[in-house]
Amino acid sequence: MKKIFFASLLMVMVLGASAQTKTLYDFKATTLDGQAFDLSSLKGKKVLVVNTASKCGLTPQYKTLQELYDKYKDHNFVIIGFPANNFAQQEPGTNTEIKEFCTKNYGVTFPMMSKISVKGDDIAPLYKWLTLKTLNGVVDAEVQWNFQKFMIDEQGKLVGFVSPKELPNSEKITNWIEGKKTN
Repeated sequence: MKKIFFASLLMVMVLGASAQTKTLYDFKATTLDGQAFDLSSLKGKKVLVVNTASKCGLTPQYKTLQELYDKYKDHNFVIIGFPANNFAQQEPGTNTEIKEFCTKNYGVTFPMMSKISVKGDDIAPLYKWLTLKTLNGVVDAEVQWNFQKFMIDEQGKLVGFVSPKELPNSEKITNWIEGKKTN
């Protein structure tokens, strides 16, 4: 009888824990153009979520992000950019100004969302999920600076993140996109 009780208790705990973990697909965003963007539309794709800024020493990563997107966009991969002004006021522009900057200077064609907050009291729900293990079930990953990269698998689950200074075409990211095992 005890075995049945403990087995049932364990099953409830496991099911309860998995039921509490959301996926990327539970969130919605707004594009720079003001259009609703349901992240569930990305089901079946690997997604790289990046907080961006136009006036940062790391801003040239837009070029590498675009190159990565061009290389893998036809292989069930997408990049989603989320401009944020959380670090040294390095994204002061409006959504229109951000879109113009990204297009004119870096030819950005991957989806860019409207400006949000990626930390603090006004953190966007998506970034709260990305940064708290209690919500994503994987890791605590406070956003350190602009251009931190979060890797989401084809089921919408967080699988890891890469620091802001690590380039988007790093071995860790390209191996993940290509499905290669790393040590």
